[in-house]
Amino acid sequence: MRRIIASTYTTLDGYIDNPHEWSLQYHDEEAQKQGLDLVLGADALLLGRVTYEGMAQAWPNMGGNPYADHVNSIAKYVVASNPVDTAAWGPATVVPAGELTESVGRLKQQDGADVLIWGNGRLTDDLAAVGLLDEYRIWIYPVIKGHGQPLFRPQSTVPVELTATTTFDSGVVLLTYRPAGA
Repeated sequence: MRRIIASTYTTLDGYIDNPHEWSLQYHDEEAQKQGLDLVLGADALLLGRVTYEGMAQAWPNMGGNPYADHVNSIAKYVVASNPVDTAAWGPATVVPAGELTESVGRLKQQDGADVLIWGNGRLTDDLAAVGLLDEYRIWIYPVIKGHGQPLFRPQSTVPVELTATTTFDSGVVLLTYRPAGA
């Protein structure tokens, strides 16, 4: 069975928006290797529509390195209740929001590698609530932002168990949690 892993960058004070503005200076060699290993261990991305549309503006223009080349080549599953231009960054398949549980349940049962979710929002909340999310990988950066989009919302209610902690020389800490019962 495939694992569904949500990987999210956050500031020390728990904000996740615009990570390109505050995270890049902390990507030391060890953290880059950990991130590359995570991506190479996956053969699909599962994204909400807003995340997909934002990524589709930048990622097709990236390449020439193992990380970006792999990300651009793997399957993307876009959860949406509105139309999505999947031609923008493929290969991509739309998962109707009303069919999330059934579709992701089938995806998990298929042969293949891990499925990554970038970000942490309603998609991860919904999957965790029905027992389909296997892991949170929360990359905490030594930055205090003061405001922004929070890592979790009031509806993000699921007990978790810490399974691993990795500290990088840059000050980044990677916490790996498993939803209890997953």
